[in-house]
Amino acid sequence: MPLISVIIPAYNSEKTIRETIESVLKQTFSDFELIVINDGSTDRTLEIASSIKDARIKVFSYSNAGGAVSRNRGFSHSLGEFIAFLDADDLWTPDKLEAQLKALKENPEAAVAYSWLNAIDESGKFLRKGNHRTEIGDIFTQLYLIPFVETGSNPLIRRQAFIDVNGFDESLTASQDYDLYLRLAARYEFIAVPFPQVLYRISSHTMSANVRRQEATSLFVRERAFNESPKPLPLELKRYSIANFYKDIMFRLLNMPPKKERGWEAARLLWNAIKYDPELLRRRIIWKVLLRIAAITMLPSQQAEILLKKMNKLADISTLFVLMRREP
Repeated sequence: MPLISVIIPAYNSEKTIRETIESVLKQTFSDFELIVINDGSTDRTLEIASSIKDARIKVFSYSNAGGAVSRNRGFSHSLGEFIAFLDADDLWTPDKLEAQLKALKENPEAAVAYSWLNAIDESGKFLRKGNHRTEIGDIFTQLYLIPFVETGSNPLIRRQAFIDVNGFDESLTASQDYDLYLRLAARYEFIAVPFPQVLYRISSHTMSANVRRQEATSLFVRERAFNESPKPLPLELKRYSIANFYKDIMFRLLNMPPKKERGWEAARLLWNAIKYDPELLRRRIIWKVLLRIAAITMLPSQQAEILLKKMNKLADISTLFVLMRREP
């Protein structure tokens, strides 16, 4: 019986699925099974996944149902004492599983081990660092304020803990990972591996066009987690958590190629962030953000891109995000 079950949900991932699977097969820890859930793909995802010959790989096909359902389906086929999920376009460094398993074995009170993350582009080149936060033990409050685990491709989870919180909430259309981590953090301790071991791929399709849907779901997840918190939380913390969400999604838009509609949407998101965190108006950093939004909404795309590159030499967008974000 394998010690770790790795689950990859895949939908129309023909461009990246092979590299993602290979990043698992190259792990220094080898006692795992790799379960690929083909979520009704209409491209060559199933063909490519099935063509990779390794006895540890199991491929299952279902009709399209979305990421949360696919991850739960993968879990239903799993045997491992520990569970790890990996999106079909992300990558792991070779030592990821070994380091996280070591952390959990050395900290038996913890149910979840997570690592740092770096972002890569469509070709696999480094884009920027992730949060690189190291929070351990009871981290519910910190995680509620800032979702520093960042992606569904990150943690290694004890099987029983995943069962105890009933897996992924299949009713959610976004934020399923963050919702799961909050429910785990409400009951269990976390341990961190302070090295970048998860490579999160950012492409033009990473962010859904339906920002409003992401917004509604993310606010619902935060509201539910606040109401079901194992200990009373100050209302101020909820406001700052929501403000951080608006800042995060705004900066993701501002990181994409400049288009007027993205600029206007970023302006709306900034306004919502200010509503929940009015102190932003007193911070000089706000003018740099407003200037970026103005450039995107008022200039032709090519001119906006040139100006933004010049502005990035003074302060890149990820730095501005960190400076605006509310910290624990």
